[in-house]
Amino acid sequence: MMTSGLPLVISAEVRNALDKGQAVVALESTIITHGMPWPDNVRTARLVEETVRAEGGVPATIAIIDGKIHVGLDDKTLEWLGTAQDVMKISRADLAFALSAGRHASTTVAATMICAHLAGISVFATGGIGGVHRGVEETMDISADLLEFARTPVVVVCAGAKALLDLRRTLEFLETQGVPVVGYKTSDFPAFWSRSSGLPMPLRADSAGEIAAMIAMRRTLALEGGVVVANPVPEQDEIPQAEIEKLIRTAVEEAHENGVTGKTVTPYLLGRMLELTDGRSLKTNIALIVSNARLATHIGVALT
Repeated sequence: MMTSGLPLVISAEVRNALDKGQAVVALESTIITHGMPWPDNVRTARLVEETVRAEGGVPATIAIIDGKIHVGLDDKTLEWLGTAQDVMKISRADLAFALSAGRHASTTVAATMICAHLAGISVFATGGIGGVHRGVEETMDISADLLEFARTPVVVVCAGAKALLDLRRTLEFLETQGVPVVGYKTSDFPAFWSRSSGLPMPLRADSAGEIAAMIAMRRTLALEGGVVVANPVPEQDEIPQAEIEKLIRTAVEEAHENGVTGKTVTPYLLGRMLELTDGRSLKTNIALIVSNARLATHIGVALT
């Protein structure tokens, strides 16, 4: 269904759920095109969608196809996206270009937030958010995700920021922007593959209902921007920080030596971590995304 005035195509399933006031959870597509190898990417996308449905919600995977924002993808489109070539990876800066040029594109956290908000979806599950990159003193590489949290009223459930980043500076940046960062059943900021980064959480909530109540109060106060909900990877699936930090440093150094910059940094590093951990990082990545989708659905249900 095409939405009047916008290049926005909302699937019948998602449109019906929105009209009925049901919980809808937005899901990004970058994980399919740039975050995981085939066929794990497609299998994971389907598993995450199944998880949302099993918990009482409706999944809305978002991607740009032929210059239109598609909110809710059918199985055939998911399969195609898993091996599609010449797919842009877009954020706020290049969203309008991808649409006006009629391109195919996957949406990062920032772009997914924008598209979800346009479609009327307020909860979004992802793996790990972007942030301040290591070596920012030289590169000035700071993810657009961080500013989007301050602009767009979407709740983002994640396993913290990607451990490849400068997590301390990432938290400081979010605090400066006035973005609430809430730990779900944790007082330690999670580090993607690891349950704790060693950094304290600014806020803590022990139920989806508590998080929903805070979001409702933010709406009452007309506060701008979204909320970051940090949900640690399940304990049985984590790779402890002490174990993985050495591998991260190796991958980051290799990226610097090879001149990897911009949007190619994160996919490169994730690929190297997959190799350096002999596939263990992928297993953990899948587990944390499924866990985040489950919590996001619980929050969505509580909000409705």
